[in-house]
Amino acid sequence: MSASELKRIYFDHSATTRVLPEVEEAMRPFFLEKWGNASSIHSFGREARAAIEQARKQVANLLNADPAEVVFTSGGTESDNLAVKGVAMYKGKMKGHLITTKVEHHAVSEPCEWLKRFGFEVTYLPVSSEGFVDPGEVERAIRNDTILISVMMANNEIGTIQPVREIGMIAHEKGIPFHTDAVQSIGKMHVDVKAENIDLLSLSAHKFHGPKGIGALFVKKGTKIEPIIQGGGQERGLRSSTENVPGIVGLGKAAEIAKRDLEHTCARMKNLRDKMIKHVPELVPRAYVNGNKTRRLVNNAHFRFDFIEGEGLILQLDMKGIAASTGSACSTGSLEPSHVLLALGLTHEQAHGSLRVTLGRENTEEEVDILLEVLPGIVSKLREISPFSAERPMGPGEGASCVQ
Repeated sequence: MSASELKRIYFDHSATTRVLPEVEEAMRPFFLEKWGNASSIHSFGREARAAIEQARKQVANLLNADPAEVVFTSGGTESDNLAVKGVAMYKGKMKGHLITTKVEHHAVSEPCEWLKRFGFEVTYLPVSSEGFVDPGEVERAIRNDTILISVMMANNEIGTIQPVREIGMIAHEKGIPFHTDAVQSIGKMHVDVKAENIDLLSLSAHKFHGPKGIGALFVKKGTKIEPIIQGGGQERGLRSSTENVPGIVGLGKAAEIAKRDLEHTCARMKNLRDKMIKHVPELVPRAYVNGNKTRRLVNNAHFRFDFIEGEGLILQLDMKGIAASTGSACSTGSLEPSHVLLALGLTHEQAHGSLRVTLGRENTEEEVDILLEVLPGIVSKLREISPFSAERPMGPGEGASCVQ
């Protein structure tokens, strides 16, 4: 069967998702018919402004927030940067201490590293072997000059759901703003910024069937934050730039659908996730689940396999028409394994032998069955040629091709 004849199966929804037809339909008029600048006072501009404010209400409704607390951005990365740098640089104070974790997305950890160049100090908290942050460790790390705590709601690689409510409560007791990167959480779990004690929350539309290039930052009323982009003063001065009206409309519609369908889609994805978590270790010798088996995103199943390299596994699955990803960064050109998996205590070799399967609302049980059917054979084939194979002792200086 040729590649074009293969049934293609998409199991990489933590990377991005398909724009839903309802979302595309809502966006279309704002490309060709209602194309005004939302800052203009004529009818074209007022039409665009009304659409933006409707989307703001839709996003706020998803988060149990006030519409005035929603700031539109270009995506999760900008939202994280605005939260971290914006709090740190408020009124040019340029000093203080931040607390985050060793498993954050680079969109949080890199801004933290950038701030260190200007004299800020950062504490990176460890996690357990299942990826959990201990709220007690957060509390013990707080100093008199701590200005921000940032802990992701759920990990983008292994899906572990963090105890954000407890961490947020600790932060509020100490009068410290609490930020959470919820980019992977929206559409896969109930999110309530009030109940979870959240001051700042980042999200990105393309992770829950909206368009790419648009996101939002929830900024709780009273939270002190500085803009990182100066210009025309859009978004209450926190995000200057002519608004991406079609994208904002798409984000709003995706948020509306995510809230409407949350219970049904979560139940479906959880059943498929649990099936994979149960059967993959049964079907493949020396296969293990990374992260906790239940306290994880409903769409995330993350495995590691002894004696193989994840990049080869992804390529072999792709040849079978199955798109997935790996905990290893090899496929992006880096020779370093995932910082998340190393933080769990895995060795470089174990981290490089990982597979991330992330489900979407449209995946079926038949597709999961196909993965379970082909995966054992692929792993077996890769182990036959692996320098780490149990059947062949590893010689001096040998190692996986992806390890230095």
